[in-house]
Amino acid sequence: MVMSSEVTPAPATKPPNRVGALGKDVPRIVPRRHLGRWLTAALALLLFVMVLNSVVRNRAFQWDVVGRYFTTAAVLDGLLLSLWLTAVVMVLGFLLGTVLAVMRLSANAVLRTLSWGYVWIFRSTPLLVQLLFWFNIGALYPTLGLGIPFGPQFITVKTVNLLGPTLTAVIGLTLHESAYAAEVVRGGILSVDSGQTEAAQALGLGRRRTLRRIVVPQAMRSIVPTAGNMLIGTLKGTSIVSVLAVHDLLYSVQLIYNQTYQVIPLLMVATLWYIAVTTVLSAGQFYVERYYARGNSRALPPTPMQRLRGHLTAVRHRLSAATAADARPAIGGDR
Repeated sequence: MVMSSEVTPAPATKPPNRVGALGKDVPRIVPRRHLGRWLTAALALLLFVMVLNSVVRNRAFQWDVVGRYFTTAAVLDGLLLSLWLTAVVMVLGFLLGTVLAVMRLSANAVLRTLSWGYVWIFRSTPLLVQLLFWFNIGALYPTLGLGIPFGPQFITVKTVNLLGPTLTAVIGLTLHESAYAAEVVRGGILSVDSGQTEAAQALGLGRRRTLRRIVVPQAMRSIVPTAGNMLIGTLKGTSIVSVLAVHDLLYSVQLIYNQTYQVIPLLMVATLWYIAVTTVLSAGQFYVERYYARGNSRALPPTPMQRLRGHLTAVRHRLSAATAADARPAIGGDR
């Protein structure tokens, strides 16, 4: 036997057929078709189109009258008063509600009890009853005075001259709103981990500074969504002050249709304005929530424009992939 030191080379392997692997050998992945989902969406879209068609083509709405009164001076003045009431009530309500929430979380039993009793009373009575009560407060206290407790009074004024319909509406709405705002703020503060407060105390920070600089900014993530709902609810709730003859948006259109007897189109004017303002407030709420979500997530929630661009990019990629998949058999056949 002859020994040879030469190594026999291994047979060369054939390179994989990349064209075949990418073309006919690999099955095409087709996404699952959700037939029920598409049928439900088609039925919902059909129902929406039918309702929209009935609203647009129904002559009883009198859309020409709606367009004529939509921007009249009386309606715009009522809208401005409604917006003013909403802003004032929300600011004063949350200021008072924050104080009540801090009292509720206090270690002092008297402050806790007073705060709980305030929230209990104003959440237990309807808003309309509260407004009518404050509107007739002159029957209980004909005069209000400023002086020494249980002593002489230096300044006295008649309640009827002091509390007009607008001021009564502000007081009633603010006291009612502050009861709910107190629970919203308290829930937001309780949502912050107790370790944050303990870390602040370890660093030597005072209670007020800890609450202002550490607890409240983190609690805003829980407060803002509910506060946004309260803001929209307050805007719509201002329509109830029309029973006090306050010239808000609803009362303004009521004065007009009491003269023209065009009830439906004037109510549509108020409805469209409420929808428009609520839409703007909802968009603002989204961006405020996005601002306070910076420290909670690595990536901020996408804006509506970013979502639209993402959907358009996904559709473009799908079209490109479908075009390339249809072109592959033709390329393979030519070879």
